[in-house]
Amino acid sequence: MSTILTTTLIISAITSILAAILTAADRTVGNYGKVKLTINNEKTYTVEGGTSLLSTLRNEKIFIPSACGGKGSCGYCKVVVTEGGGPVLATELPLLTKEELAKNMRLSCQCKLKQDIKIEIPEELFNVKEYASTVVKMEKATPTIKYLRFDLGDEEINFRPGQYVQLKAPAYEGNDEEVYRAYSVASSVNDKHAIELLIGYTGGIATTYVHQHLNVGDNVHINGPYGDFYYHEDDNGPIILAGAGTGMAPILSILKYMAENNINRKTIFFFGAKTMSDLFMLEQIKYFEEKLPAFKFIATLSREESPDWNGDRGRVPDSIIKHVENGENYSAYLCGSPAMIDSIIKSLEEKNVPLNKIYYDKF
Repeated sequence: MSTILTTTLIISAITSILAAILTAADRTVGNYGKVKLTINNEKTYTVEGGTSLLSTLRNEKIFIPSACGGKGSCGYCKVVVTEGGGPVLATELPLLTKEELAKNMRLSCQCKLKQDIKIEIPEELFNVKEYASTVVKMEKATPTIKYLRFDLGDEEINFRPGQYVQLKAPAYEGNDEEVYRAYSVASSVNDKHAIELLIGYTGGIATTYVHQHLNVGDNVHINGPYGDFYYHEDDNGPIILAGAGTGMAPILSILKYMAENNINRKTIFFFGAKTMSDLFMLEQIKYFEEKLPAFKFIATLSREESPDWNGDRGRVPDSIIKHVENGENYSAYLCGSPAMIDSIIKSLEEKNVPLNKIYYDKF
């Protein structure tokens, strides 16, 4: 018994010593003091060193998109670092192309502030804001997708139809970390005091929070808008819209914009789902069919076995091949998984849709 007690005491002593060493190291080696952060050679901030560039910018109310919560896996938080960023880390290399490395692009979540640093970011990111919102509506759109409406109070948000925002999921029972996740806006650009989102359950931190912990009346922080996927005013030919699941969200925003501005371009919306139970927002779609005479909705189901389904069967690329004769005058807006979008682009190319008029958001 005395041997066991002695061993336990020795292990405890070693653990305490190691903890003290790590604490001292953090206070000395890891203490970089104040550093100067210069953005676009115009704005200068004095900030605490030692933290990531992403979190430092967020503390200064400058929001950079980051779908993975700063884990270095999404690649959204890229900025140009012209001075003081240190060497590119191995964690950054898989998500930076040779061209981006040549332009001094870095992942802001992996780049730590250890000295004075100069960066460049798009000017529009200075217009990104964080909004304190309240959940005023929450409905099940399908067994796995929720529709949510957030009231922004007196605050106004200005975005382009197709863009996205980030929702903050706080720590909750079973999860001790705070994360941000990106979701496309489904609401109208004219609905400036609210945001509508479609959030599917994936088992991740944010979707678990939304589907199992969030309730009507709860307060939620949202920041945005972000993204270069949006409706292009300079196009005037026919449109192909394509999506699946929550990829419906930005398409709805685009269609609302067209309906509210009487933009009656020939438009086909191809929507992919597994079964009839996965179809949703059909009342909204019916409204667009009535409001936009040149609009057509084509749903295609990949796993529906019921003979009651009289629509297309298979995948969205198959429906595009079936219904589009010549797409040389078309533009296309696609939202969905990378594999889905890549396969749709192949079908669009086959139908002569110009590559420079194919806009997409992969998630």
